[in-house]
Amino acid sequence: RSPRAPTEPTMPACKISPSLLAADFANMASESKKVLDGGADWLHLDIMDGHFVPNLTFGPPVVQSLSKHTDGFLDCHLMVTDPSAYVGPLAAAGAHMFTFHVEAVKDDEELRAVCAEVRAAGMKVGVALKPGTSAEAVFALCDDSKTKPDMVLVMTVEPGFGGQKFQPEMMPKVRSLRQRYPDLDIQVDGGLAPATIDAAADAGANVIVAGSAVFGAPDPAAAIAALRRAVDQLSG
Repeated sequence: RSPRAPTEPTMPACKISPSLLAADFANMASESKKVLDGGADWLHLDIMDGHFVPNLTFGPPVVQSLSKHTDGFLDCHLMVTDPSAYVGPLAAAGAHMFTFHVEAVKDDEELRAVCAEVRAAGMKVGVALKPGTSAEAVFALCDDSKTKPDMVLVMTVEPGFGGQKFQPEMMPKVRSLRQRYPDLDIQVDGGLAPATIDAAADAGANVIVAGSAVFGAPDPAAAIAALRRAVDQLSG
């Protein structure tokens, strides 16, 4: 009797994570409810410190306020110079995913240390890559089962501001990560919309951050469904 072939790891399910950077900040609770009721899986929160990127958004107090008004999965993307300083406050605020930039740490040792700190605090670990950073920057981290993050975020625009144009030249980076890590959540963020989703989905992205394409749509639920359909069709 021939041995059974090993099961191929499959790409994780599609997740749509609307970016609250494009929401009405004065009504974040109702805006969050609108997209979650419309089929969103996560809520994407862009935390910018005014140093790592020029823009300044919000921090743990806003995340904590929002967490009291939603049961949604809080997908926090930290564009900050000192990610370690945010681990405790964001865990206490109710964050679920803590994604920080590899460019914000000085070396692989610090990268691993921050990942361990995030996991010890009870949050999922994400690592983010700016457009100028290669996928190879996270290979050592992801190759080690003890340190493999839950998600890698490939920025498809320069971090810091919403509404930028999608950079298709980032897709080889997504493709190389997907080929190397079939079961990893791979997130793309920046300029994702109906016109650009096919390229991202075809490259292997399964976690889609969309701001204005969802919050600016006449029917956010239809926009979310269209993004999900593209990922499901191209990954099937």
